[in-house]
Amino acid sequence: MSKLEVDKIDPQSGTDLELGSSGDTVTIPTGVTLDASNATTTLPATVVTTTGTQTLTNKSIDSDNNTITNIVNADIKAGAAIDYSKLNLTGNIALADLSATGTKDATTFLRGDNTFATPTDNGKVLQVVSTFTTSAVVTTSTSYIDINLSLNITPSATSSKIFVIYTGTNETNGTSGNRLAIQMLRDATQIADSDGIGTLGSTNGVVTSASISKLDQPSTISQITYKMQGKSNDGTVMVFNLGSSTGTLTAFEIAG
Repeated sequence: MSKLEVDKIDPQSGTDLELGSSGDTVTIPTGVTLDASNATTTLPATVVTTTGTQTLTNKSIDSDNNTITNIVNADIKAGAAIDYSKLNLTGNIALADLSATGTKDATTFLRGDNTFATPTDNGKVLQVVSTFTTSAVVTTSTSYIDINLSLNITPSATSSKIFVIYTGTNETNGTSGNRLAIQMLRDATQIADSDGIGTLGSTNGVVTSASISKLDQPSTISQITYKMQGKSNDGTVMVFNLGSSTGTLTAFEIAG
């Protein structure tokens, strides 16, 4: 191997200087520093090939002038920030990849405080039972009697509440200050009542509408009977479920 020792090589003419010929390999030995810090270096069109492994260390890639495609399973430095607008998410994010705490499965939902929770039925109407009658009940009894409005409902949980509502059209008779009274029962227990319903009576009768509602909490899963009763306060004639008018009784089971 021949050895050429010179301090400087300049082109014979012009400004181009060529080392070797096509196909030759120019080797820079270990420990030699190639200083091109004050020069303009033109790189070949392909620097990093698609085969093999190349490592770039402490290098910046200008995102405005370069595009990196087909990055698979790449590691991104933990402190790096990626603008959300740059993400184009087309796949599904697995539940296990979410940072939220709690049980992550098909039975839970993600809350605004970034925790998974199990939905509850609180406040949900679980069932509705309703009945009505157009059968009038005429009485002068000063003690409560049934007025043909009764229903059965079986709560699905002891924590359930039962909202019961009654509406009906009734008639008072007589010329004195007589009134009628209505009560709502759960089985044999009064849970709501309305006394002194109606205006001053007349010989032809005065028609009046009445309604009672109650949010009951029976604390049972056994069948319950809700029913309505009425009476005359002074023994004069009272008519419940007047004529063709309808008396209704409805019970809503509400999850508690």
